[in-house]
Amino acid sequence: MRTTKDWKLPVPEETEDGFDWQPVVRVGRTVPFGYEQDPEDKDILLPIVEELNLLEKAKKYLKQYSYRDVSNWLSEQSGRYISHVGLMKRVKLEQKRKREASNQRYLAQRYKEALEKAEKIEASAFGTRTESSCTTKT
Repeated sequence: MRTTKDWKLPVPEETEDGFDWQPVVRVGRTVPFGYEQDPEDKDILLPIVEELNLLEKAKKYLKQYSYRDVSNWLSEQSGRYISHVGLMKRVKLEQKRKREASNQRYLAQRYKEALEKAEKIEASAFGTRTESSCTTKT
């Protein structure tokens, strides 16, 4: 059971026309920038493609400009307000999730390699007995 109020965005697939954005389940009280509440189901958030594409562009601008400047630009372009603190939280949370996913993929690969090696060792040694150099006296 989730106790935190974090919302998790699906990783968009990039197509020829841009990104393919998917609906998400609403977890918290606020509707995140780039999404709107589904009129038929209050627990589903529908993507607003224009806002999400502007948000992706804004992330690139953060390399040159401040959060305050970029949030002002984003609010002006989209017509929907986002504060510099809200933008910073959104970007930092996405970076954290991206880092965690990368670490999990790395560990999964390491575990897979270790499992293959362990199975290889077990298969070659299964049913055979070797004498050790140390013998115990009784």
